[in-house]
Amino acid sequence: MFGNARNAISAYQKVDVDVAIEVADPHRLVLLLFAGAQAAIGKARTAMQHKQIAAKGEAISKAIDIIGNGLKVSLDLEKGGEIAERLDALYDYLILRLLRANLNNDLRALEEVAGLLEEIHSAWREISPNAVQQAVA
Repeated sequence: MFGNARNAISAYQKVDVDVAIEVADPHRLVLLLFAGAQAAIGKARTAMQHKQIAAKGEAISKAIDIIGNGLKVSLDLEKGGEIAERLDALYDYLILRLLRANLNNDLRALEEVAGLLEEIHSAWREISPNAVQQAVA
C-alpha cells in the first residue's frame, strides 16, 4: 500500500520539477541546476555515510552531470569574460573533486564541493533578472 503512495508522490514531484523547468527563465534554470547538484551531493553524502556504494556512485554521477552538462555548458565564455572563464575552471575543479570523492570515499571532498556550490548558488540567488536589466538600461 505504501509503495503506491511513494510512487504517486515521486511522480508528482517529477511533474512539479518538469513544469518548473518548462516555465523557467534562464536565471531560474540555473538556480534549479544548482539546487539539483546540491541535492545530489546530499544524497551522495548520506549514501557514503551508510556505505551504500551504488547509491553514492549514482548520486555523484548525477552531480557531475549537472555541473558538467548544465552549469558549465550554460556559460557564455565570449560574453561572460573573466567571470565565465573562472567559473568554467571552477566547474572543472568541482568535477575532479567529485571524482576523487567517489574513488576514495572522501567525505571532505564532498563537503568542499557542496560549500563552493553553495557560495556560487547564493550569489546567483542575489542576482535578480530585473536588477540586471535595470543596470543595463
